[in-house]
Amino acid sequence: MSGLRYVYAVCRPFGTPLSAQLTGVAGVPPKQLTHHGLVAVVGHVPEEDFAERPLRAHLEDLDWLSATARAHQNVIDALTVVTSPLPLRLATVFLDDSGVRTMMEQREDAFLRTLDRLDGRVEWGVKVYAESPEASESTESREASETTESSENPDSRPAPSPAKPVSGRDYLRQRRGQHRAHEEKWERAEEFSRRLHETLSGYAEETRIHAPQNAALSHAPGRNVLNAAYLVPRSESEAFVELVDRTKDDSPGLRVELTGPWAAYSFSGEDS
Repeated sequence: MSGLRYVYAVCRPFGTPLSAQLTGVAGVPPKQLTHHGLVAVVGHVPEEDFAERPLRAHLEDLDWLSATARAHQNVIDALTVVTSPLPLRLATVFLDDSGVRTMMEQREDAFLRTLDRLDGRVEWGVKVYAESPEASESTESREASETTESSENPDSRPAPSPAKPVSGRDYLRQRRGQHRAHEEKWERAEEFSRRLHETLSGYAEETRIHAPQNAALSHAPGRNVLNAAYLVPRSESEAFVELVDRTKDDSPGLRVELTGPWAAYSFSGEDS
């Protein structure tokens, strides 16, 4: 088949076949390309989309990029079920099979060392979000208003609004109190995250602390206090998940999110 070679991952030979229905980028099923003790999982992709110039243009197209990333991840997820892959970065492309084999030859020692380190392990992601004080106050105010309205007659007059500060001094005192409450809330969130990370690290062989997610990009509500990845043996994964589940209700106003199991992107040494 003509076209360029798109490389998803490098791994050791594995006996369990991938699903015959699995397709990857450009709708093409992945295949295995063996070289010495390594296997590259590759797919054929058209030059009109993946040659250097059109690829640069496509990478500016968010819809195309999103669809390609999903197809790429579908293959990585399928590999993670049957082996411990070393995922390569999105849109790693070579001219032909010979180019892929040359790449494996040049990086063989590094690939083998990393695959040994990742063997039998998966990545779990844990994020902690703190509800913003403004959202919390809005929720409390709305709930209080709904409670008042439900206890009154429909024909009765509305409940009076909260009293406003009667002086500049009162206003400043109120603002200082709000600021102090906000700071205490973030401190509690950070302390909870620190303890959680220390506990989860006991089940992990390696950890990575990533930068907090940008709410404008992630669209996740609340402030991201912890964004961490954990390299966990598959044999310890059930205990790891149970431990995260037990912490979810430990601190009101905080939300704990668990994702995985993933291929070990954060621990591969590859730019994914």
